[in-house]
Amino acid sequence: MKRLPLAALSLLLLAAPRPSHSQERGAAALGEAVAGLGTSARVLIVGAHPDDEDTRLIAWLAKGRHVETAYLSLTRGDGGQNLIGPELGEALGVIRTEELLAARRIDGASQYFARAYDFGFSKSADEAFRHWPHDTLLGDVVRVVRAFKPHVIITIFSGTPRDGHGQHQVSGILGREAYDAALDTVRFPTKAYGAAWTPLKFYRTRTYWRNEGATYQYNSGEYDPLIGRSYAELASISRTQHKSQAQGSIPPRGAMTGSLRREASRVNESTPAEQEKGLFDGIDTTYARLAAEGVPGEQVKELTEAIAAARASENLTAPEKMIAPLARVVRVVDSAWKLVAERPGDAQRSVSELLLRANRALAVAAGIEVEAVADREVVGVGDTASISIAVYNRGREPVRADVSWSRRPEKVGTVDQLQRLPGPQFVVAPDSAARWTERLPVTFVSSPWWLEQGRVGDMFRLPASGQPERVDWTPVVEGVRLRVAGAEALLEVPVVYRYADPVKGEVRHPLAGAPPISITLDRTAEYAPANTPIDRSVRVTLRSASSTPREVTVALQLPNGLAADWKARTVTVPASGTQTVDFRVRGRLAPGRHEIRAVATSGGERYTRGYVPIEYEHIRPQRLYRDATIDVQTVDVAVPRTLAVAYLPGASDASAPALQQLGVRLTVLDPSAVATADLSRFTTVVLGPRFFEAHPQLRGFNARLLDFARAGGTVVVQYGQEEMAQPGLMPYPVTYVRPADRVTDEASPMKVLDPKSPVLTTPNRITDADFAGWVQDRTLYMPHTFDEHYAAPLATNDPGEPSNAGVILVAPVGKGTYVYTTLAFFRQLPAGVPGAARLFVNLMSTNSASSKQQAASGTQRAANGKQHAASGKQ
Repeated sequence: MKRLPLAALSLLLLAAPRPSHSQERGAAALGEAVAGLGTSARVLIVGAHPDDEDTRLIAWLAKGRHVETAYLSLTRGDGGQNLIGPELGEALGVIRTEELLAARRIDGASQYFARAYDFGFSKSADEAFRHWPHDTLLGDVVRVVRAFKPHVIITIFSGTPRDGHGQHQVSGILGREAYDAALDTVRFPTKAYGAAWTPLKFYRTRTYWRNEGATYQYNSGEYDPLIGRSYAELASISRTQHKSQAQGSIPPRGAMTGSLRREASRVNESTPAEQEKGLFDGIDTTYARLAAEGVPGEQVKELTEAIAAARASENLTAPEKMIAPLARVVRVVDSAWKLVAERPGDAQRSVSELLLRANRALAVAAGIEVEAVADREVVGVGDTASISIAVYNRGREPVRADVSWSRRPEKVGTVDQLQRLPGPQFVVAPDSAARWTERLPVTFVSSPWWLEQGRVGDMFRLPASGQPERVDWTPVVEGVRLRVAGAEALLEVPVVYRYADPVKGEVRHPLAGAPPISITLDRTAEYAPANTPIDRSVRVTLRSASSTPREVTVALQLPNGLAADWKARTVTVPASGTQTVDFRVRGRLAPGRHEIRAVATSGGERYTRGYVPIEYEHIRPQRLYRDATIDVQTVDVAVPRTLAVAYLPGASDASAPALQQLGVRLTVLDPSAVATADLSRFTTVVLGPRFFEAHPQLRGFNARLLDFARAGGTVVVQYGQEEMAQPGLMPYPVTYVRPADRVTDEASPMKVLDPKSPVLTTPNRITDADFAGWVQDRTLYMPHTFDEHYAAPLATNDPGEPSNAGVILVAPVGKGTYVYTTLAFFRQLPAGVPGAARLFVNLMSTNSASSKQQAASGTQRAANGKQHAASGKQ
């Protein structure tokens, strides 16, 4: 049989939306693969963020109807919050990308992204488009539409203010515009955006409450006996992968009605949308349409007959009986592929997917499994990895294995890095395996591809890829060509490093390339009190990707005013190991920004960058590269000597180290300590953001915090969500509206309602300058109204909206003080914003006498503040 052209083969493999089919096993996998042979419809769903996708719709389409389904997210969720760790910004975007790919591994769809950076909550599409150039982002959506070639486009959102979040509105707007713009080769030339494509229908979902206005309904609660779950149950498991966004749920059983509304159609236009019986009414989803793109009618007929025969032969308990019919399908589809491989269009896209499905079905029926295992997880550039490859034949027919291509250091969107290499050939008998070893020279650094060229404003420089993000992505893959019953099946498998964990069992991590030496500092930003003696440690972490020990010399480059205890230090870093080097830095700095930089030299090479591992059990590990620098912000700040703080972390919380750098005597306690710890040795207890959402089991112990305040202590609580309105969590009631009041413009003016308030005067006098240079958010989830016992010294609002005084609420509780703030300190403090540091020290320093004085003089201000808050959503 003639080999596929390399370019065509690369296209075929890059288009694969699911995990390598050699790794899918058993009756369920085989039944799904065979059922999918007869379907060639494609649906693209468009949303703004990783957790916007309608997983029930996706699972119902991809698993229930075997439709080739894809989700396009405009962003990677970089601007969200993080319930499972401290990562924010681009690091959070890496986590949420992997969470979305984990979801796709479960629900069977493929995944695309546009280049927009999630800059945080916005209140209108106009605001979002001020961050995201309209035509640039629309071009990304068009590029994906032309590459995926959907017959149907569905947007999650309506594109109107009813969507709430401005970024949601943008996704609804651009999805609809792309339905038309995919045809426009003048505005979007084919050379840059791909060949024109004509989507045939456009729908919207998740915008019609109680199915009002819907034109089509479906039941995602339908039970699949092969999967053993309904599609709604599967969707719940898929959505639970969004752990950083607290999306865990209990899989539902029973009927689950979903709905869509048809808003545009280029087919069956005379049929009212309400009379449709399916999304594909009027669309030919059979392979008969291939005849219009050059596939002879006889070949189309043979293809249809072969698929029908294969489906008729289905025997999931004796899959060897399906090998011959499935091999026939592979041969016929392979013949059709040769006719359309070089012709971009519907036929090429449909046949490539069919060939993947046929290969998958044949491999599973034949009991074939391929694995490629590296001798270590991280290999240095210029070094060589040893890869052990095995082909297992668990079936009843002999298989010929031919390693005729392999090794692609993959970048999304490229098709020219597939290397055709000579390899061994084996005949693998039933119940046996063939094994061999290859040496791989590593020439690449594995990192999130979209970060490689950084951003311009709130858009990544690299455009959206026309290829999906591979749900089984690894930087290196191995390809094996198998011959079964006269047909050739191409299997692509990721190269992984695996080990046995005593508790988890087998753990698989992708093989990764890295610099021979990576160097990082233990933080990227920090505070220092201005014109005050500094004496602190700077820890340098060295990671080796070399197979032999390396001697490394490390030095710090310091700003004027600082000196280190060592000019340079030389250490030996073990092979594939880690070594830390500590420097003691002393001196003093004037107010302003300064930089500390670390440099490593080894083997005549100089290293100034390194990676930070991002590792959570539910996602694949990633490495985020950064320069080995610390941005030091020296702040003119006064910290009371008597201040002693207990800090209980919340969600997305990296604030405690920043406060310690200011000279605050601060002890970080485990959140559970709120139930048992002796708090009497502290003057102040601080709760991190969303504390009671992150730790709902601790809500019952809030009374201990109020008792601490009654005894004379200060309690500072950073923002929560609507749970803060529950009786007992705050000393006096507050109310919220939905969506909650918030101020998204980080430069919004702050109105001083009480210039004498201690939180604005003691020990640091707060001025307008302290609210300059804030990042992303000003406030979040502000109370809409609050009890008159609270004093409210500040108010703020987004442009064109009513003023809201739910910024800082201060109330006397017994002998002490309770402070509640919705300011986004969790973003400002790790970013080194000086004014945020000065203000937070004031909040922690609020004492009972000053708060009582403030409350007594501020009753009318609180009432005014209540009116300000209540006016937020008139």
